[in-house]
Amino acid sequence: MTNEENNQQIEPVSSVMKVFAILNAMAEHKSVGVTELSQTVMTSKSTVYRFLQTMKMLGFVSQEGDDDRYSLTLKLFEVSSKALEHVDLVSLTEPYMASIAEQTKEALHLGIRDGDGIIYIYKVDAQYNLRMQSRIGGRNPLYSTAIGKVLLAERPESYIRDVFKDTQFVPSTEKTHRTIDALLEELQQVKVQGYGVDNEEQEEGLRCIGSPIYDRLGNVIAGLSLSFPTLRYTPEKFEKYVSLLQEATSKISEKLGHTK
Repeated sequence: MTNEENNQQIEPVSSVMKVFAILNAMAEHKSVGVTELSQTVMTSKSTVYRFLQTMKMLGFVSQEGDDDRYSLTLKLFEVSSKALEHVDLVSLTEPYMASIAEQTKEALHLGIRDGDGIIYIYKVDAQYNLRMQSRIGGRNPLYSTAIGKVLLAERPESYIRDVFKDTQFVPSTEKTHRTIDALLEELQQVKVQGYGVDNEEQEEGLRCIGSPIYDRLGNVIAGLSLSFPTLRYTPEKFEKYVSLLQEATSKISEKLGHTK
């Protein structure tokens, strides 16, 4: 590719820029007229009208009756939604997990819900000799894991009770929840603080912190957790780990289309 061709490629195309200027301006209003749009985007009324008619033909804009007021359709949302469907959660999350693992040397897991349990769909092992016993595809209960707690915390009580209606709470350690009522009480705190904790509930001597990942509709679709032995726990480390996880899951959620 020649320098001339390269320069031509990065030259902004004025008509494309005008189309997006119109779209951005329309996004600020339920409906808007040609005159107002032309003033906002600083383009002649005739040019704006031609663009609007083309966008209307393509289904991105609708016209209110025969007047000159136009509004955006959901076509743009449909297009962006299709793009989001192709986002691979693992490939999107992996760089953040690798970064946190490098900073902390501890194990990280990405998990999703499966019935009354969670499934690990990706992991990064700890760089220490003492490691968590887990594997990709492995399953653990919702009620005794940090990821499980963040997957449930924002759900209504009726939904949570329905999830566990046929579940027997089997204690893995002395600290595992024995009843759904005990779990529900903790989930209230998880919802408020924005992260969940497994305090030796799944495995003795092991603590986990989990943070939620949201989709574009604001639903928690996955959880990212960091696990570490209690012997390496300090309040300072704990706060650092929470901050790292929440910063990562916030960025991942944004890339999935979630806005606060």
